[in-house]
Parts: sequence; C-alpha cells; structure tokens
Amino acid sequence: MLYYLSQFVLTGCEGTAWESALSGFRVFRYITFRSAGAALTALLMSLWLGPRVIVWLKELKFGQSYKDKAEEGGGLKARVIDKTGTPTMGGVLVVLVLDLSTLIWAQWNSLIVLTLLSLVVLSALGFYDDYLKVTKQNNRGAKSQAKLWVQCALGAFIALYLWWVPETRLIVTDVMIPFYKHPLVEDSAVVGVILVLATIVGSSNAVNLTDGLDGLAIGCTLIVCSVFLVFTYVAGNARFASYLQVPMVPGAGELTVFTAALFGACLGFLWYNCHPAQVFMGDTGSLAIGGALGIVAVLIRQPFVLFIAGGVFVLEALSVILQTGWFKYTRKRYGTGRRIFLMAPVHHHFEKLGWPESKVVTRLYILGVLFAVIALSTLKIR
Repeated sequence: MLYYLSQFVLTGCEGTAWESALSGFRVFRYITFRSAGAALTALLMSLWLGPRVIVWLKELKFGQSYKDKAEEGGGLKARVIDKTGTPTMGGVLVVLVLDLSTLIWAQWNSLIVLTLLSLVVLSALGFYDDYLKVTKQNNRGAKSQAKLWVQCALGAFIALYLWWVPETRLIVTDVMIPFYKHPLVEDSAVVGVILVLATIVGSSNAVNLTDGLDGLAIGCTLIVCSVFLVFTYVAGNARFASYLQVPMVPGAGELTVFTAALFGACLGFLWYNCHPAQVFMGDTGSLAIGGALGIVAVLIRQPFVLFIAGGVFVLEALSVILQTGWFKYTRKRYGTGRRIFLMAPVHHHFEKLGWPESKVVTRLYILGVLFAVIALSTLKIR
C-alpha cells in the first residue's frame, strides 16, 4: 500500500515545484527499505496487540484445558510448570500482524498473493483444529486425514497454478538442488508438482510437530527466516542471482518483504511465548507458519534449502515417522511394539532424559543456527 501511495505522490508532483521536496518518497522503491519497515511494523504491532490478544483469548476461554501429549505420557520430571489454562490460538496474532504488515509494505504480485492465500487457508484449518480441542468437542482436534486433504488440495492448487502460468512454469518443471548450479531435473511437471506438494505439506506439519515447548517452534522459525531473507532477495535481484548462479525469479524480491514481516511477527510473538509461555500459537499458527515457509521456498525454487535450513523441523518430523513406523513394525512382527525414542517428537525424548525445558529449547536453537549456516553456504559453494 505504501509503495503505491509513494508512486502516486511522485507521479503527481512530477514536473512541479514539489518534485524536489518530495523526492524522498523514492526510498519506497527499495526492497531493503520496505523489508526493514515490514519487520519493524510487524514487531511493534505484535508487542502492542499481544497483551490484548492474550486477554481476549482468556475471555473466550480459549485456554489449553487439556494436557499436552508429553504430560499425558508422564515421566517428565524436569517439567515443573503446569501449562493447563494457558491461552492457545495465539497464532491469530502472528497471522494478523503478518498479513497487515505485508499488505502495507509489499508491492503486490502473484507470488505475494499465493503466499498470503496459503497463510490464510492453513491458519483457518489450524483454527478449526484448535477450536475443536478447546471447546472439548474433540480433544484430538480435527481428523488428521481431513487436515492432510486440505493441505494437499492447497499444495496442488499452487503447483498447478504455477505450472499453468508461463511466467512461473519453470518453478515447477525445473528442480534445483543445493551445491549445484544447474537444474537436476528439467521439464518434468510431474516431479515438480510432487515436490511442491511435499514441500508445503511437509513444512506445515513439521513446524506443527515442533510446536511442543515454549518458544521452540517460533524461535526456530526466526532462524529459518534469517536464511530466506537472504535467498528471497538474491532470487529477486538479477545481478546477485547471476553472480551466485542461483535461479532468478521475477517478483521474488517482494517475498523478502513478506519474510521480513514474518521475522518481525515471530520476534514479537516470542516475547510472549518464551518460557514460561503466556500464550501458545497452537495449530492456528504452526500450520500457517510452516506452510508459509514451504511456499516461499517453492516460489524461489529452493525447496531443498528449506530442508537444510529447517533441519530442526526435519529432525522433529523424522523422529515421529521413525517412532511410529518402528512401533507398528515391531508390534506386527514380535507382538509388542518397541520404541526408538523415549517419546516423539524428539524434544520430548530429551525432556524424558531429565533435561529442563529451557535447556532443550536453547540447544535446539544452537542446532538450528548450525543448519542455517550450512544453508547459507550453498549460495557460494556450487
């Protein structure tokens, strides 16, 4: 919005006495300036709206009135704080602030529209899931199959749209991998659509699985955002993309504004979500944030970079897949299910080992930073 307003002012005063005085409005043409503005706006809005949203959620009695999976499993001697009653659905704060900041600062194009669409759809899905839990209509929330169908439908729509539009077709048909400057697969819509689906659905669910300790998912999202602030800017800049030999995507620079807004929104939410948490983002936030990271990675043709940068999310998801698969296999073969971890996702495994919650979160932050450094190194090592 501010971009278009600034261009309206500059166009209107062109050739008049006001042209020199109002030339400062040209700064809105710079993605770096608008990205900084989006991040700061999202942060300040989060800090201002945070207490109000928390009070509102308490008034609606949208608190966690159920024990989380870790507490149901028992044996968490390191956990000394009862989280029952803490407001959930705090993800509405992140999504609202992110949407507003992006609309205010970004230059709207199809990439921005697709990203915001994904955010809203997945947030609504997560809200429905949380609502069933807090109202005790179903303590397990929406059926996993139903959630997966919605996520797949969204991913399929995005993939087919990108393939259908000539300007964005290469995003789907040519598959790029880190550390290699040429497409690994070319002109393959089938492989591309599958990859788009896997990235969006996998990222959404991986962040959701990670959201089990105070500040864990939102802090790891901040780390991943730092990586994609660089990648989106490079992908949208022809000179940098050519120099670093990465795919240039027209309009991708505006995703830097979105990513910066996400960074600011997450930073503000972390203020209230750090241990001991005053609010949880719930599936309302985790499904939407994960999906947003996935769609950004897809749009700049770097889905495998997300796999590296979001290494903590990947480990959390893999721990659940391995635990579930091994348990079912051993139960079928030996009659008794066996476990690889004391509990999955893996952050609960460390809790059961006796690690305090804050220590688990901090050490996973450190691991996340290491993954981020590796992801950034792929820009130069090709």
